[in-house]
Amino acid sequence: MPDPYRARTPLAHLGLAARTGPADGAGVVLGERPFRTQAALRGDGGDPAFVAAVERVVGVRPPVVPNTVEGPEDLTVGARLLWLGPDEWLAVSQDDDDRVAALTEALAGLHAAVADVSDGRAVIALSGPNARDVLAKGCPLDFHTSVFGPGRCAQSHLAKAHVLVHQIEPAPLYEIYVHRSFADYLWRWLEDAAEEYGLAVIA
Repeated sequence: MPDPYRARTPLAHLGLAARTGPADGAGVVLGERPFRTQAALRGDGGDPAFVAAVERVVGVRPPVVPNTVEGPEDLTVGARLLWLGPDEWLAVSQDDDDRVAALTEALAGLHAAVADVSDGRAVIALSGPNARDVLAKGCPLDFHTSVFGPGRCAQSHLAKAHVLVHQIEPAPLYEIYVHRSFADYLWRWLEDAAEEYGLAVIA
């Protein structure tokens, strides 16, 4: 990762901080979640040694139920693990470089792999009473409360961009992980899709 004083988020060029304002009355609220530490994790979820090592570093066990998340809603409290596949997870924490190194050390000698992908993805927060309507415009997933709620995540495409969508709160509040090269495109698409509902930008 770059030196902290040189770090720029994938959406820094849009000057979002200057556009923030009250969200009252807005149907859709967008914001960037900057400087998350993200580690791609591979291993055997049925191996007790692997599970114990991950839990010791991350604080939660790797979820084995497809498209589920383990960990707190608030990353200032602790890290979380998002299920990506039978042997693959995304470990996310709040700007904590040491966690990737700690995972690498803890898993040494096991059939596992860790890669720091923090700079590879942007994280966009999407909330508001019309958030589901916006997602429905460009994503084939069913976001109805009966099938997709807090603690769920899924990989799909949104407006032709590959994304990982995680629902944080029932309000709803979603976090959308998108590859850095598509971040500007997806943000602008979301703005356009949200225009009819009233849009607010928050820090």
